[in-house]
Amino acid sequence: MKRYRPHIFVMIALAIVLAGGWHSSLRNALADLRFAWQSRQVSGDIVVIAIDASSIDRIGVWPWPRLLHAELVRQLQKADVQDIALDVDFSTPSDASSDRSFAEALEGAGGSVVLPAFQQPRTDRATLHINRPLQQFAEHSWSAIVNVEVGPDGLVRRYPFGEKLDGKFVPSMAAVLAGQYAEKRIPFLIDFSIRTAGIPKVSFADVLSGDPATLQKLQGKKVVIGGTALELGDRFSVPNGVILSGPVLQTLAAESLLQNRALQWTSGVVTAAGLALLALLMLFSWHRLSAGKRVALLGATAFTLEAGAFALQAAFPLILDTSLFHIAIIVYVAAIALDEIDIRDLLGRVAESRFQRVAMSLGDGLICTDSNYLITVWNPGATAIFGYLPEEMIGRPFDGICARDEALATSAFSIKNAAHLAAGSVVEFDGRRSNGEVFPVEASFSGWQGTDGLQFGAILRDISVRKREAERVRYLAEHDTLTGLINRNTLHVQLEAKISAAETDGRKMALLVIGIDGFQQINDMLGHTCGDLVLRAISQRLTAAIPPAGLVARLSGDEFAIAVPTSDIGENLSRFAEQIGDGFDAPLLAGNRHLRVKVSIGAAVCPGDGRTADELLSNAHLALSRAKATNRGGHVLFEDSIRRELETRLTLEAELALAAERNQFELFYQPQFHLSDGRLIGAEALIRWRHPVRGLVSPGEFMPVVNTSPISERIAEWVLRTACTQGAAWERAGHKLRIGVNLSPSQLESGDLTVSVAQVLASTGLNPTSLELEVTEDILLHDEQAALNTFLEIQELGVRLSFDDFGTGFASLSYLKKFPLDGLKIDRSFVLGLLTNPDDAAIVSSTIGLSKQLGLFVIAEGIEERATADFLVRMGCEEGQGYFFGKPMPVRDFEAKFLTAPAAAEVA
Repeated sequence: MKRYRPHIFVMIALAIVLAGGWHSSLRNALADLRFAWQSRQVSGDIVVIAIDASSIDRIGVWPWPRLLHAELVRQLQKADVQDIALDVDFSTPSDASSDRSFAEALEGAGGSVVLPAFQQPRTDRATLHINRPLQQFAEHSWSAIVNVEVGPDGLVRRYPFGEKLDGKFVPSMAAVLAGQYAEKRIPFLIDFSIRTAGIPKVSFADVLSGDPATLQKLQGKKVVIGGTALELGDRFSVPNGVILSGPVLQTLAAESLLQNRALQWTSGVVTAAGLALLALLMLFSWHRLSAGKRVALLGATAFTLEAGAFALQAAFPLILDTSLFHIAIIVYVAAIALDEIDIRDLLGRVAESRFQRVAMSLGDGLICTDSNYLITVWNPGATAIFGYLPEEMIGRPFDGICARDEALATSAFSIKNAAHLAAGSVVEFDGRRSNGEVFPVEASFSGWQGTDGLQFGAILRDISVRKREAERVRYLAEHDTLTGLINRNTLHVQLEAKISAAETDGRKMALLVIGIDGFQQINDMLGHTCGDLVLRAISQRLTAAIPPAGLVARLSGDEFAIAVPTSDIGENLSRFAEQIGDGFDAPLLAGNRHLRVKVSIGAAVCPGDGRTADELLSNAHLALSRAKATNRGGHVLFEDSIRRELETRLTLEAELALAAERNQFELFYQPQFHLSDGRLIGAEALIRWRHPVRGLVSPGEFMPVVNTSPISERIAEWVLRTACTQGAAWERAGHKLRIGVNLSPSQLESGDLTVSVAQVLASTGLNPTSLELEVTEDILLHDEQAALNTFLEIQELGVRLSFDDFGTGFASLSYLKKFPLDGLKIDRSFVLGLLTNPDDAAIVSSTIGLSKQLGLFVIAEGIEERATADFLVRMGCEEGQGYFFGKPMPVRDFEAKFLTAPAAAEVA
């Protein structure tokens, strides 16, 4: 079997090549080389009349009328040509006169003209359409196939003698020109050693013009007429990188036939016989000749084959297929090489060399041992880790690098235990460097059967840095980096543990959440660096104030927490909270500054105020919120009422959001009158909530929640747009009224109030002078400069601004001076006691006088009787509103009462 192995190897390789058809490319490449090395001249009997770029330019139109082709045929008859082959499509009719002229020319030629027929795919790509010359042309001409076969490599090599069209044999154009169109002859290979440069060519336009010299060249010749211009696209790729036009390709095929060069491949019998001879040659010489001589013999055989194939192709129309011979020769050379090489030894040396290269370049330590665990391999990575050189460690036991337990005088780890684990098992142990330092090592052990018995290997890595980094990461995950206190997550975990322990022994756990009052001002005024120093100082003071069993954590920017068993603070949580707060009476040292801070504290106790860390933290935060709202600088102990209030507020917020979505809000309007003549001058828009269950809800119940909730701006925008829409409708109906709308803090804080007002006025069509925006002191408290800029922009729109509830705030007079107001409203609390309380009368009188001096209009609200209205007129107040004139009412009631003629007269 070993004797025939190379030959079997060759047979298998040839079978694979034949099955895949891979030899075809080599066969074509070899034939193309022979074409390139040979050179044959054309017979000159066939001339190409080229429809070239010059002819197209000279004639000036395209496509050409068939009158030109008719004239060309007549000129060719004058030149006494033998055969005329037109490689032009005549399968579709042109204009009748041109077609008739061309048919007459064909008839005059006496059957010497060949017209093309060809097949092309239909639009469905599944069937073929046959293009034939029109019947009137076919009656006086020969039909010839011009289709050529394009090979898988995109090149044209083969040419047919003809094809059957609708069951009738039609010869090819080259076969007609050569006079060789036997039906049963198989397609041949065009001889591309015939040089196409020698094919005579003349221009279509020269023949058409009757140029004598051109016609002289054509006398007694066969002609092929067709497009050679690049723009006509009739081009084919042929071997050796050459591209030919259709007429030239047809001429080259005809030349191959005329010169008896209709090439054919040699048969498979010849190839099989040659391969058999090659196999016999190799079988005979395999053990008689050396490998070098056999390779030389194969090379000589290949050269001889190619030389013979070249000579055969030059002398006869035969192409010897040598592709399989060359493939067999190459495979035989490979078999000789494999036969001469000791594969196992080579692979062993390659593997050993590769192992050495990998081992020496590996960054990790690599140590191998024999079956007695004595070191046999020690790479540079191991030296870098342990500090020992290879010559110090080769032959020593592996356990010598393991740290020993001094108490037992043995190593806590032994390779004897780890080496027998599954391959790739990772073990951590303490190693010892050459300087005695003990450090953590990660090792991956494996074992294998070597030539000298069982062997073991370990890849080792110094993980001391990784361990330190892991500790650092764990510390950062559990602690606040600024203060060093535990963070919220760690507090949560430890608090859960303390709660569980407290439940076991019946103790209670107290949680205090501490917030720094005004900490943002420290950051804004002194900078974040000083703020960080303050936070560190606070953490130190809190840590010093708690018993040993307590925990201190930083929850967020300016919030801290203390968790402590109530038994450690004498069961008096309130007193402990006071002590924590009192501890901040002394100033804090932040760098070189002494600062005083105050803290607010919220406290909750487990289990009464919560049985889990989440509940306890949540309730302590609620207590802190209450402390900041009502007892800033003090403390609040959690009570259920605090959560109930919050839940009530949250429920109300949810209902308000739903009310906005379901359009449950509506605007009521309260009339405003000119007091001296009883003339209706305006209306204040007031929001109402028509609850589906509770009915009409007063704004006093829900507006405080609206003004501090996320939906505030949305509702305020709806109020402004709805009021302006209604005011515009009244204007269009002929009632010019001033519409008063109360601004909310959220509208001013949004920063785009002016844009919103302008857009609403533009979309509703309300005259800007008919809109009056009412502002209260709480709106102005947030950012006076921003408010001032916004009010100036609003006044530029033409909108009026008035100060609502004047006299009830702390800085009303200063605001009259600072802000660009148009008027003010005297609060109803002063107007109600105007007739009975001299102080109220004095305040109202002074306000009216001050407003007149400042150029502001004054409107009094809360007028409930005629006497009050008359008294205000005498004081100089021009405008008023109140129940005496009308309560806030829906649009329909307002219009019925005040905007109809009888109603208006009755009020007057």
